[in-house]
Amino acid sequence: MTKTNIPTVLVVDDDETILEVLEARLLSSGLSPLLADRAETALEMLADEPVDCIVSDVKMPGMGGHGLLREVLANWPHVPIILLTAHGTIPDAVASIQSGAADYLTKPFDGKELVRRIHRLLDAAGAADPAPKAAPAPEASAKAAAKGSPAPESGLTGGEAPAMARFLERLDRVARSTAGVLLFGESGTGKEMTARYLHERSPRAGGPFVVVDCGSTPPTLLESELFGHVKGSFTHAVKDKQGLIEAADGGTLFLDEIGNISEEMQTRLLRFLQEGTIRRVGDTAERRVSCRVVAATNADLAELVRRGEFRQDLYYRLKVVTLTIPPLRERPEDIPALAARFTAGLCRDQGRPAAAVAPGAMARLLAHPWPGNVRELKHALEAALVFCAGDVIEAADLQLDPPPAEFPAPADAPRSLEDSERLAIVRALGQAGGVKKKAADALGISRRAIHYKIKKYGIGDPEE
Repeated sequence: MTKTNIPTVLVVDDDETILEVLEARLLSSGLSPLLADRAETALEMLADEPVDCIVSDVKMPGMGGHGLLREVLANWPHVPIILLTAHGTIPDAVASIQSGAADYLTKPFDGKELVRRIHRLLDAAGAADPAPKAAPAPEASAKAAAKGSPAPESGLTGGEAPAMARFLERLDRVARSTAGVLLFGESGTGKEMTARYLHERSPRAGGPFVVVDCGSTPPTLLESELFGHVKGSFTHAVKDKQGLIEAADGGTLFLDEIGNISEEMQTRLLRFLQEGTIRRVGDTAERRVSCRVVAATNADLAELVRRGEFRQDLYYRLKVVTLTIPPLRERPEDIPALAARFTAGLCRDQGRPAAAVAPGAMARLLAHPWPGNVRELKHALEAALVFCAGDVIEAADLQLDPPPAEFPAPADAPRSLEDSERLAIVRALGQAGGVKKKAADALGISRRAIHYKIKKYGIGDPEE
């Protein structure tokens, strides 16, 4: 945040005409422009001048816009950057957002639209408020530090598995922006939890987090739920009602099971995403709403687009950044940590002494393919605690249904040689109750070899 009341925008472009046009546009919009003709010059200015937002061309001599983006993310991660490109294909734009850009525009662009997006980013980051913030109290600092990691019962914990470690790394990078996100994941992987994680670590964390279950809301009610209505617009509309989109203003709107909405609702939602305005049912006035949209689905949206059942333009509007949550069967290394955390939380909620998972029970957990994913794991442990006679969950306490015949077993999915080897070792350790010698014998390798591979792949002992 700058020391003056006027937000400063650094504009970077090797085209002098564009610099002049943008300078005039920003000045007329109450913004203070700084101009640089290349990325290297912009970095020097960033080191000397406080900046609230950056607008940069992509194709420039030297490091260019993508090089500038990398440096800004590494050294000034709080400064949002909008990329401009004359080569703006959808894949390029998506790649820019996935790299950490806050937004993008393709040339030729509308100057008013650029200014509108700049103000949206500044409002989200609080850059327009010149009042310095007081230092947080020690208690607040402690809470903020605790907020930096997922809750103990969260399915987002772990990261021992390479697939989950990669996902968490991307998740943290995406959370710092205000870009829209499309979440893919099987049922039970934790899509709402992921959306909340994105909200709580974004510049909009101080705003509301609003959840809309598009899958369970009847189509006839969804329009009113999303956009609101005015009194008398239909039967039983006895008073004005604010819609959930409007309720999310300044925060994050989470649209779960977006693949289930009707064609009419797809059209209305697309207009909101394009214009940033809504109109309540039965109303003539438009209302401006600024919120981050995170959508989620377990459906194959690309296939729905191909079949003409989902609008392609809406698909690409939602698909600014895509994140796919790994299913639990692809991250068995995380099962011991998840089981320990779920068990601890469940025992605390039930007011009972802490319980542990016996090696035999852990072996069953590791061998199960988990068609219901993390949600199924938590429910299985909750049921096991009901049958658990003491403070140790045994294999007999677990009630695991066999997976459906059509459900792919973990070993059937195509994997790299390293992933296959890692999974084989994890399962062998589980079946051996964590005893490395037994696991090595079962795999037909030496104890020295299994110790080396456990260290190489960062595999924790099941009983830990």
